[in-house]
Amino acid sequence: MLLFLDVDGPLIPFGAADRAYPVYDGPPVPAGHPLLPRVDPALGPRLTALGCELVWATTWTDDANDCLAPWLGLPPLPVVRWPDEDEPPGPPHWKTRPLVAWAAGRPFVWLDDEITEADRAWTAAHHPAPALLHRIDHRYGLTDADFAVVEEWLGTAWSAP
Repeated sequence: MLLFLDVDGPLIPFGAADRAYPVYDGPPVPAGHPLLPRVDPALGPRLTALGCELVWATTWTDDANDCLAPWLGLPPLPVVRWPDEDEPPGPPHWKTRPLVAWAAGRPFVWLDDEITEADRAWTAAHHPAPALLHRIDHRYGLTDADFAVVEEWLGTAWSAP
């Protein structure tokens, strides 16, 4: 089971009305990444405990392994390489087609703050395996409620062969 993970929104919350974000201690913050302390380092073990193959699905690409993986206590993860060509305009999201192609028929979870019903519908029509496309509220990032949704889906929505 794959778990595609976006960074901005799911891991680094932004846009809350009160802009009062917790600040966490972790390894030294690399230059150019002042929002990294918003990422709760406890998310790394929680994501690992889901038992999925974690994959960066973010425009951070290799920076996710250089900056976020150490912060979260994760090993380097595979990184989705986005195509250079322009995606067709409109729904679904520009990440949807490349992620479905990357999954290559395997079941997956995708955590992102820009997922819509159009992405779910396109994936259902073009991907033969179970897939959970779960939208994260960018104002709060991954929450206990989000983990509960993923854990429930992993436990009940599909059967491993």
